[in-house]
Amino acid sequence: MKVVIIGNGISGITAARFIRKLSNHEITVISAETDYFFSRTALMYIYMGHMRFKDTQPYEPEFWTKNRINLMRAYVENIDSNAKKLTFSDGKTLNYDKLIIATGSSPNKFGWPGQDLQKVGGLYSYQDLENMEKTSSSGIKRAVIVGGGLIGLEMAEMFHSRNIPVTILVRETDYWNVVMPPEESKMISRHILEHHIDLRLETELKEIIDNGNGEACAVITNKGDRIDCDYVGLTAGVHPNIGFIEGSGIEKQRGIVVNEFLETNIPDIYAIGDCAEAKNPKPGRRPIEAIWYTGRMMGETVAHTICNKKTEYTPKLWFNSAKFLDIEYQVYGTVLARPAENHASFYWEHANGKMSVRLVYDKNTKEILGFNLMGIRFRHEVCEKWILDKTNIETVIENLSLANFDPEFYEDYSSAIRSLYNQKMGKKLQSKSKRNLNIVLAFLRG
Repeated sequence: MKVVIIGNGISGITAARFIRKLSNHEITVISAETDYFFSRTALMYIYMGHMRFKDTQPYEPEFWTKNRINLMRAYVENIDSNAKKLTFSDGKTLNYDKLIIATGSSPNKFGWPGQDLQKVGGLYSYQDLENMEKTSSSGIKRAVIVGGGLIGLEMAEMFHSRNIPVTILVRETDYWNVVMPPEESKMISRHILEHHIDLRLETELKEIIDNGNGEACAVITNKGDRIDCDYVGLTAGVHPNIGFIEGSGIEKQRGIVVNEFLETNIPDIYAIGDCAEAKNPKPGRRPIEAIWYTGRMMGETVAHTICNKKTEYTPKLWFNSAKFLDIEYQVYGTVLARPAENHASFYWEHANGKMSVRLVYDKNTKEILGFNLMGIRFRHEVCEKWILDKTNIETVIENLSLANFDPEFYEDYSSAIRSLYNQKMGKKLQSKSKRNLNIVLAFLRG
């Protein structure tokens, strides 16, 4: 059987690896971006000089030959689902028995005048990195980044590392407050300004100005301000990269619609990763989840369906992690910018304004629902167990030391957090756990 995978990101490559583990099927992975799979989240570190591009590739070139995974550098222009045939931009074709679409995301563009000029780009593909590097090598006096979120701040940090002044335009009242609760959002905003990055809140892009040679030279905001610049970064979110499926008969909404087995409406065609949209998402999950770990899980799941037995995609507890300049960020479970009616939360923030812990719980049952952590690490396994076990918020407070990550090197703030909880809630809770790895392991086993 011939399995063809479009896309060599984490989803597509995970699918290829597991299909090889489970079968002797012929596997071909197609990508128009790069010859080999690389860690997309490491793009910023290449620009900052911390890594070389080859350091971001988890597998040596001989890995693909050894595992009989064929790699093809090509751009798919058309899918003929009746003939089970792909047509490439050079006119060549390729037949398949099973097709997996794993083409990821593309940066959003909202019809801004000048959005397709040179020296304008996102931060998603390797070509985006090349565009930034090429422009930087010719000299950038200022960069303007449109949009907040994780990618926008990553791009700002990249330019900042080369002492290039940066302006960020964010339409919200605080940075990423569509995702973050107010206190954490304000913390990020303060932190950006402390790094001497020009953060302009409640400001939107109106137009990108052409210098007469087809290159960006300035932006005009919705407030009428002109900001001269030599590069414009577009990081106002992403959308599924699925333009090439037009005319294929594959059902789509924002993404390619899939059922619980990651199957599309066309037999033998599957979609995974950022480009897939769940027709009936699991409770508490989003239809499209552009997250590394969900893409990896989808790749493994679809491999089992193709090779072994039909397997339902069942995502684990929601989590994400990132870094806002110097502040690490972790979220486990359900933490909403605007809490649901039955949600309550307890919030603790360190006096330095760069560390915080938010515990979200059900108002009625007192069951823990989520953890939002800024500048502090908690153990993933402990937080996950508490949420899945529907642990009472006060039991969590009493045993918070169990979640403290790496007690040899990280200070334990559980006592300070518990003291504030007691003060606010009129309680007298005491610690019932010690910072001991054996105790943590016993807790996880039991």
